[in-house]
Amino acid sequence: MLVKEAMSTKIETVTPKTTVHDCARKMNQTEIGVLAVWEDGQLIGMVTDRDVCCRAVAKGRDPATTTAREIMTKDTVSCFEDQDCAEAAHLMESKRLRRVAVVNRKNAMVGLLSVDDLARYSHKLAGEVLEAASPWPH
Repeated sequence: MLVKEAMSTKIETVTPKTTVHDCARKMNQTEIGVLAVWEDGQLIGMVTDRDVCCRAVAKGRDPATTTAREIMTKDTVSCFEDQDCAEAAHLMESKRLRRVAVVNRKNAMVGLLSVDDLARYSHKLAGEVLEAASPWPH
């Protein structure tokens, strides 16, 4: 199965100036756990529900004034939409990620691939990604 057959095409975006409060509200309203951070038409990072929790709330930062730029994951990892899901899963496993951006061959973001998406393809691959991405010792 190719990544484009498993990925989600629902991409919610914010700007680097969006507050953590507004990021959390958008995640809640859209029932997703990741927001793409865009600036000048480019993907510059991702804000995950974990970023909101661990980089903002747990550190006592004010969600009303802290911005997406301050808590986002800057080094985004991506895979290609025409890659095999197994290749993408191994990338996620090696980078210890639960989600990756999906791009086309022109490097335009076309979706997101999550461990949940992988689980619909292969429980074994999804389990390997989850085990590798877990913040707790195995």
